[in-house]
Amino acid sequence: MSPAPPPPPGRLDRLADFAFTRRRTVVVAWVVALVAAFGAAGLAGDWSADYSTPGSESRAAAGLLQERFPQSSPDTVDVVWQAPDGADSAAARHQIDRLTADAAGLEGIGRAAPAGDADVSRDGTIGVLRIPLTELPGAIPQSSGERLIELAEGANRDGLRVEIGGQVIANAQEGEISCEMVGLAIAAVVLLLTFGSIVAAGLPLATALFGLGVSSALIVTRYRSALAAGRAPREAVTESIATAGRSVFIAGTTVVISLLGLMLMGLPYLYGAAVATIISVLIVMAASVTLVPALIAMVGRRIDRLHLPGTNREVEDPTRAPAARWAGVMQRRPLVAAVAGVIVLLVLASPFTGLRLGFPERGNDAADTTTRQAYDLVSQGFGPGANGPLLLAAETPAQGERDAMTRLAGELRDDPGVATVNEPVASEDGGATMLTVIPRTSPQDAATEDLINHLRDDVLPRAGADVQLGGATAAFMDQSEATAERLPLFIGGVIGLSFLLLLVSFRSLVVSVKAAVMTLLSIAAAYGMVALLAEGGWAGQLIGIDTETPVPPYIPVIMFAVLFGLSMDYEVFLLSRVREEYLARRDTPSAVSAGLARTARVITAAALIMVAVFGAFALSSDVSLKLIGVGLATAVLVDATIVRMVLVPAVMQLLGDHSWWLPRWLDRVIPEAALEGPVPAPARAR
Repeated sequence: MSPAPPPPPGRLDRLADFAFTRRRTVVVAWVVALVAAFGAAGLAGDWSADYSTPGSESRAAAGLLQERFPQSSPDTVDVVWQAPDGADSAAARHQIDRLTADAAGLEGIGRAAPAGDADVSRDGTIGVLRIPLTELPGAIPQSSGERLIELAEGANRDGLRVEIGGQVIANAQEGEISCEMVGLAIAAVVLLLTFGSIVAAGLPLATALFGLGVSSALIVTRYRSALAAGRAPREAVTESIATAGRSVFIAGTTVVISLLGLMLMGLPYLYGAAVATIISVLIVMAASVTLVPALIAMVGRRIDRLHLPGTNREVEDPTRAPAARWAGVMQRRPLVAAVAGVIVLLVLASPFTGLRLGFPERGNDAADTTTRQAYDLVSQGFGPGANGPLLLAAETPAQGERDAMTRLAGELRDDPGVATVNEPVASEDGGATMLTVIPRTSPQDAATEDLINHLRDDVLPRAGADVQLGGATAAFMDQSEATAERLPLFIGGVIGLSFLLLLVSFRSLVVSVKAAVMTLLSIAAAYGMVALLAEGGWAGQLIGIDTETPVPPYIPVIMFAVLFGLSMDYEVFLLSRVREEYLARRDTPSAVSAGLARTARVITAAALIMVAVFGAFALSSDVSLKLIGVGLATAVLVDATIVRMVLVPAVMQLLGDHSWWLPRWLDRVIPEAALEGPVPAPARAR
């Protein structure tokens, strides 16, 4: 009886074979695409994002102010000075006028009023002059902010102290190290130690020029394993793409799903970031199954050339690998390991219950920065609320409405939460009126949020005019509330779609549920770490956060999108190998042990790179960057250690073969979509 014919090659097999045989054409095509991408980036014009919240009162107020009071933009550069002889002395006014005249020539910086029109504190020693911006802060070049800082430093003479604040200045004073270059250097070292060969480590780094991802390292690992099993380079390339390539597609799709979930937040400034990152992920997926095999084909059997002494080569016997021995320890006491792992994650997540969303004020900046000094001077001279004034605006075409705004100003002066209220200001055509209200408390104080809610709910509805309350503080509060409302929808939508994808890929209800739950636990632990750092206690002081600060609302959103994608990457790469081993062995504990042994080095290397790069943001002077960097680093570390190395082997040991359970009715409903291709039996070495 003649043997059955081999199954026809799949699409990935054919693609891998094409990349192997046409390797030079593929590499040249990617080089041309890279050059074209750089050229397109250079031709792209300036862009800016709208950070307001659609449908919010603060956005309506901002639109009215921009239309009727263009000179009162909330985006300003604040020049603050202190002069013992008087902030309005002739000498002080002369220095400040010189500063603002020089500043007016900078890109994005408008023309300020004379220093004689500045606000002066009651004791007469502190003055504030707000320079309007002609563009959004994010669109103003860093050089403008740096020059403003130089001008302020040059004005510090003859007893005059000048500090400068505003988002433009905060952007300029960062002076951050290039995280991209740091990440590339760290990646080179980690990959070199992981693969033990300069050639093998160089392939993922070469691919990084076209798109970053652990996927290329995974494919290189499968190629080296196939060579070690005795296969020819062409067969090894085809096998690596047919197996690991499918994992790359599934993992990449989960990342795309998590990024598409950002659209559910209803915040326009996230849309561009989501689309740009999705394009990057798609490029990574394409490079992994075309560029990587082409580069491997050029290297061939020289993949292990320039081997580093003392580093590990590919695992020949998975049972002897350190990861397999570790899995055995977890599997001997699976219940203890699982309970201990869950307890650690819950303890890490516990501070999350006290998380307060909001935007940190400049009072949280490092004490030696000019933005922090300007904030402190304003607080000293005018009260902390002067750092975040509230802007009230209304259309007042009729005299009755204008009189109502005057009465409103008087009523607000008697409110216990209000420090001062400026006189009503009419627009140039007299058809609109604006009030500037200074709270008694700082912008990030919970009492300021209570004041805004009180004014909107109790005071403004009976003012006799359609008054809109805006300003930066109100806008930040509106965005925090909108984010908190939509966050459950975002998380639920992403998890639901990813669960369905995993269900189709692994054909296991249990594995899909386990993956979603463990991912949520690791992200909750990261949220808890962010909340702990934001409290400003012993933990926050380790990274330079000395005072309690709210967490910007975009941080939990971005963290979830990034971390869910990374976590699912690791989950798919591990479980796809575990499932492959299970189909060959039909024994879940040994399949988990072998799967960990085959993937541990790649996942650990990727995690080390991510932890180092994200952790570097703790050195930033910006509180938001500190929080998001340490939060991301914590989640990746927890996911690669507690989840992958403790919970996965322990839980799957407890479940045994039930890990792969799928109801028959569901098996008939979901479509067939094999995650890994069939793995040929090891060939004899010639």
